[in-house]
Amino acid sequence: MKLKSFFIFAFVALVGSACKESFLDINTNPNVLPTASPSFVFTNAVNTSATNILGPNEIGTYWAGQWTQGNGYILNTAQFAYIFTNGDFNYWDGYYDNLEDYQFVINTADANNQKYLKGPAKVMKAMLFQQLVDMYGSVPYTEALKGGEILAPKFDDQKVVYESLITLLDEAIVDLKANPFASAFTGSDLIFRGNVTKWVQFANSLKMRILIRQSKVAGKETYIKTEINKIVTEGSGFITGEEVGVGGTFFYLATAGKLNPIYDRWGYDANGAKRALNNYPRLTKFLIDGLKASGDTLRMKRIAYANGGENGSNPGVSTLKEVSANYSGTPFGVSSGYLPANTTSLGPSLIVKGDFNRPYILMTASEVQFLLAEAKQRFSDVTLPLTAKAYFEAGITQSFRVLGANVAGAEAFKGSKIENYDWDASTNKLTAIATQKWIALTNFSGLEAWTEYRRTNLPVIPQSVQVTDAKRPLRFFYPNTEAGSNSANVEAQGKIDVFATKLFWDVD
Repeated sequence: MKLKSFFIFAFVALVGSACKESFLDINTNPNVLPTASPSFVFTNAVNTSATNILGPNEIGTYWAGQWTQGNGYILNTAQFAYIFTNGDFNYWDGYYDNLEDYQFVINTADANNQKYLKGPAKVMKAMLFQQLVDMYGSVPYTEALKGGEILAPKFDDQKVVYESLITLLDEAIVDLKANPFASAFTGSDLIFRGNVTKWVQFANSLKMRILIRQSKVAGKETYIKTEINKIVTEGSGFITGEEVGVGGTFFYLATAGKLNPIYDRWGYDANGAKRALNNYPRLTKFLIDGLKASGDTLRMKRIAYANGGENGSNPGVSTLKEVSANYSGTPFGVSSGYLPANTTSLGPSLIVKGDFNRPYILMTASEVQFLLAEAKQRFSDVTLPLTAKAYFEAGITQSFRVLGANVAGAEAFKGSKIENYDWDASTNKLTAIATQKWIALTNFSGLEAWTEYRRTNLPVIPQSVQVTDAKRPLRFFYPNTEAGSNSANVEAQGKIDVFATKLFWDVD
């Protein structure tokens, strides 16, 4: 967890230079490894973040009721019967390893005259720590990332970590505004290519995510409204009209190990051969039937391919005719009877043969609009300039856009009288926001979808057919690796029941 890859690189470089005369210079200490440049570390860290987030997004998409398992691959009881231990779902180690890299950038940027990387590194640090809390609850924060200085960091209360992340993002914004990117180093930024304004907008958007997550917690209303008004006063706004994404055509290559992580896992290899895992994720019956019932077929055809999957000779197009009758969802958790030929698979919004270099999405503009809609609906006196209805309708429009559907389809739902689609006709506005947000997160942000489901209990998704009671996972166990190396602090968190020990924002 201490920049292993860069130390290895440095060691190789050191050995490679051993035959040079300069290696024998008496002013060179051969026992001290050279320090990695913060810009190199930051680039690698962002790429690693995209890869690390893939796992939590996958399990989140299942437990949010959007995807399930296809019956053309190995079945998984940990995911769909909820039979798992502290040896499963260990995203902890990878996240903390990744956070060490961002902390290295924060600690060394000034000395290396790369101050412009401090703000982005703090934004990424805040995003990852929020996700850790949303998966595990209380986590090491104030004593974390200290290297050998503190080997057994204490756990900070999850509520305190959340508040600390708002402070961290405020610091990031100050750093960003004070330190524009040097033009020669914009290439080290795989997200915004050195655009400081967009980094500030991302920071503001993350702040909204953190604040709205706490919106049902007693006693937090004044704090949340104050922080939202501070964002408005800051003036940079939020991410809109585009996604926060890692890489793209300038970064991902048609080479093994250098593809977009989603494409590489569920799509195709570098030579265009379909991955075996393409047969595994399937869109749920609940999702597909709900989209059909609401007449939301434009988005359905972007979320999923028709039964039988993508036509390999006509990338981006289904093998069968793309009519509603040819889209069949799979019951959540079912273990037989639903093979690739008769079920819908991950659609062109996510995978198209040959599109190996799409950006890996970290946050969608649609999600941000639904955050703003909920903020305005819950706290009508915040200084956000638009109405909850306007933000809600913008969220649907942005969902159509990112999926690649004609945005005119979003306009058709205005005045349609369809519950949870037409704002004026929806009896419960918060239910409408949660429902549309759930749809919009499909294929892009599974961890966020599962987290929001735990917070809102919406939509009312079916239980896995492998489970005979109402229990659902509310969190993960602390991993056995942490229990082994930091046992006293893990034990201090008390007995964790993943079906009963709720996170602080899960109040219902």
